[in-house]
Amino acid sequence: MTHIPGIVITGASGRMGQMLIKTVTDSDQARLVGVVERTGHDWIGQDVGVAMGGPALGVIVTDDPLEAFAQAQAVIDFTAPEATLEFAALAAQARCVHVIGTTGMTDEQIAALEPAARHAVIVRAGNMSLGVNLLVQLTKKVAAALDEDFDIEVIEGHHHHKVDAPSGTALMLGEAAAEGRGVKLSDVADRGRDGITGARERGAIGFHAIRGGDIVGEHDVLFAAPGERIVLRHLATDRAIFARGALKAALWGQGKAPGQYDMVDVLGL
Repeated sequence: MTHIPGIVITGASGRMGQMLIKTVTDSDQARLVGVVERTGHDWIGQDVGVAMGGPALGVIVTDDPLEAFAQAQAVIDFTAPEATLEFAALAAQARCVHVIGTTGMTDEQIAALEPAARHAVIVRAGNMSLGVNLLVQLTKKVAAALDEDFDIEVIEGHHHHKVDAPSGTALMLGEAAAEGRGVKLSDVADRGRDGITGARERGAIGFHAIRGGDIVGEHDVLFAAPGERIVLRHLATDRAIFARGALKAALWGQGKAPGQYDMVDVLGL
């Protein structure tokens, strides 16, 4: 009988946490073996299915991640940067695949994942969807084909609960555009305009964040030159696409050598 990997979901009560729980429990390729919430949360000690307003799933919400990870082959983590760093160390200790969809991590926090990656598989991406990762590759190719006569602007929209800006996906797209042009994003990013800013700098990559309502995720990469514009766009209408991608990453990571990977590796792009 083929072994079915056990999955732990962190941040169980959040929008993505609940979507991930549903995705895993509906899958015939994985088992839900644990769910984690922060200490003091109302869900601690409850069956997660009941806490979500449905039938019991036989999995109790815990605030002890190491105990949960010890039963698992993978951890899927869409939480906050500080929590993700803690989970990375514990997942490495348990030799679990750690799938990270957490956004808003600084360069220093990303670098701090390296010790864990020496012992376990980490798959980290600002966006887990196939369509977005194809958009990243297209952005890189278009940026490489066009010179600085084309201004690049990344415009993203999300629901009003989102706490970080620009989104992780917008930054992925900005990195792809910068890579296509052979420059470092940190040298050319323009992440805020207000007041008398002066003319746009040639070669800059601009970012704009829209927050409102229940927008799941909208990303445009605009290449604008005198007389013409090229727009690459991805619209997400259901966050289940991110959960399916994260589960795909967790399954893909089984048996891989320790190290840091991304969705380009998972999707073979």
